[in-house]
Amino acid sequence: MVSRRRMLAGLAASSLLPSASWASVGTPAFLSAARAPDGRFLLAGLTDAGEISFTIPLPARGHAAAAHPARAEAVAFARRPGTFALALDCRDGTVLARLEAPEGRHFYGHGAFSPDGAQLFTTENDYEAGLGVIGIWDVAAGYQRLGEVSSGGVGPHEMRLMPDGQSLVIANGGIETHPDMGRAKLNLPTMAPNLSYLDLSGAILETVSLPPALHKNSIRHLAHHTDGTVALAMQWQGVEEAAPQLLGLHRRGGDITLLQAPERLHRALDGYAGSVAISGDGRAVAITSPRGGVVHVFDLASGQFLQAQPEDDVCGIGASAKGFFFATGTGAVGTLGEAARQHHLQFDNHLVPIGT
Repeated sequence: MVSRRRMLAGLAASSLLPSASWASVGTPAFLSAARAPDGRFLLAGLTDAGEISFTIPLPARGHAAAAHPARAEAVAFARRPGTFALALDCRDGTVLARLEAPEGRHFYGHGAFSPDGAQLFTTENDYEAGLGVIGIWDVAAGYQRLGEVSSGGVGPHEMRLMPDGQSLVIANGGIETHPDMGRAKLNLPTMAPNLSYLDLSGAILETVSLPPALHKNSIRHLAHHTDGTVALAMQWQGVEEAAPQLLGLHRRGGDITLLQAPERLHRALDGYAGSVAISGDGRAVAITSPRGGVVHVFDLASGQFLQAQPEDDVCGIGASAKGFFFATGTGAVGTLGEAARQHHLQFDNHLVPIGT
């Protein structure tokens, strides 16, 4: 019988061996957490044609995932304030490693791999200090933790590897939380969201904030274009009547530019942008609102509002060759503007792109 020690050593070493590419699981374009009709939680692969290429069971509700850049391997994150993440072989659902947040930390549901897939970065909360940190994990060593660096703010949520392959952009939502208080928001009067850029060693390259009057506009989710433009989706924590903009654009060295639809359409978002994406051709940017049941699309260069497309319980959105791919809590997936496919799964908040 193989001892537990030898088994774990073999598990760690296995991450050094050649592994099958994403083509081995049907070449999915996106990952999404989902829920089956019987209540089971899953991680699903979706092709750009709207087909489900695989599903893997999760022990609890997932939020988002990180896709390995080369092999069919993903890290699925628990919903905030979760303390676990699972590294999964997407071919058969084998758990390659279970990442446990260190004492005094919890995950925020997002992560990103380094360009070579050797390291994983995770957004986390140092909840006693009330500060955000970025955890760093050694993939080849079976996802052993190497350490952590400051996120440059409070409440880091989504994080993306920038197109230069040398830096990360982080949405510091500004909201202080503590796992003893569940999902309660503890500092709304003083919250201060920002966007921060870090190099892969953890040095802060730049931070940029919203105007003081918008300090309750939590920066939550991100997308970027190859030219370095970052799009940010926000969730308003102030009085409903204020209804500020929920979409921003940023380039390093400049200020955040805010966009919104005409007033009547904008207010239908109910202060909540769930996800954001920039189209594959770089011409448009879109945000979703599951509360409003709608997708808003803007011209990326001019900021001009282009369209509002109703989609019940829509949240996940990503770039596709034809514009935007979306997924909903009702099981609909497809390209914006075309007939959607209907699945039996309830897709959760985000579509994580693979191979970008």
